[in-house]
Amino acid sequence: MGELRIEGDAAEYGFDPHRLARIEEHFNDYLADRRLPGWLVSVARGGQVVYTAKGGHRDREAGAVVTDDTIWRIYSMTKPLTSIGVMMLYEEGLFDLNDDVSRWIPELGEARVYVSGPPTAPVTVPAIEPVRVHHLLSHMSGLTYGFTYLHPTDAIYRANGYDFGFPKGADLAKAVSDWCSMPLRFQPGSGWNYSVSTDVLGRLIELWSGQDLVSFFRTRILDPLGMNDTDWYCVEEKQERLATLYYPTPDGCIPLTDMSAISLRPPRIHGGGGGLLSTAHDYQRFMTMLLNGGELDGIRLVSNRTLDLMTENHLPGDVDLADYAVDSFSEDQQAGIGFGLGFSVVLDRRKNKSLVSEGTFAWGGAASTAFWVDPLEELTVGFYTQLLPSGTHNIRRELQQLIYGSLVD
Repeated sequence: MGELRIEGDAAEYGFDPHRLARIEEHFNDYLADRRLPGWLVSVARGGQVVYTAKGGHRDREAGAVVTDDTIWRIYSMTKPLTSIGVMMLYEEGLFDLNDDVSRWIPELGEARVYVSGPPTAPVTVPAIEPVRVHHLLSHMSGLTYGFTYLHPTDAIYRANGYDFGFPKGADLAKAVSDWCSMPLRFQPGSGWNYSVSTDVLGRLIELWSGQDLVSFFRTRILDPLGMNDTDWYCVEEKQERLATLYYPTPDGCIPLTDMSAISLRPPRIHGGGGGLLSTAHDYQRFMTMLLNGGELDGIRLVSNRTLDLMTENHLPGDVDLADYAVDSFSEDQQAGIGFGLGFSVVLDRRKNKSLVSEGTFAWGGAASTAFWVDPLEELTVGFYTQLLPSGTHNIRRELQQLIYGSLVD
């Protein structure tokens, strides 16, 4: 078990400690009116943790408070780890980013694109551009999510059993085959839509590496980075540290007991798009590796040049998500935000109306967790709670205001 601990004096690293104290006051207000059950934040600069704060409960009904070693469901914060894994294999020469994915997923060789009609009788046309590896990394593949309820293609996923989970009897290979046999939402490369693309990448990791995804993550990413509390489910000896999942109501958040219990047993499917549990310490290790350009404690996962490519905007014409993602769910604000190969990227802080530096890359998870890495300020921030769905409260932007407003050097 890794220990989350302060490694440097906040004032010496350019923060006003009195201003940082606003973070605790602000998020404890969320506890007072029961909008959040509990929370934890970690702030590091130059790779050194200079501030942590926490409040409330990991299990409010049991009276168990948030601790530094609380285990959180990070959901889509799994995606950046998968994307790093993909690019590790890219550096080994196993594929090209422009490769047609149907080389490994044959169903995409006959991909069709939705144009009109109800989900039960969609009108489709052939894809004129193949789904390429970079389309999966940048969510420009045309794939979708069943749980978003934004488009007829979403409903087609749900009709086939793919809502927030997977149908009985499906494994990752079967799920990928099913998704890639259903109509795409748009012609590959012509739009941006948050989707199962990263789960497809998880399957490609298996095919490229010859390892199952669990083994690849453990041997190539988690163990090398010392992320010993990060796993696909919570083993019995750690279960007292696992936070409960909550859902918002007008009278305050309430526990999702049945959904919380899913994390106590191994999942049927390990997908690259979500599913990991982690701690603030472990994810800080991952963020520090990213800040360092792909290296941590002498262990390099990817080249700094590869990470530079991943954290540049890959949307055509260098537009932002507000221009390119039409009626699409996102874990981030869209104005002034682009998307790279696995991360959102701040393009224009004026359009985004925030203090966050341009070039900052980030993502979040369905239970309202979030992280960002700001290379200009050498800043990494992680925020953890367990409120589903994300976007219920404006937590991420509020945290950005509080942190950047505390920087005085």
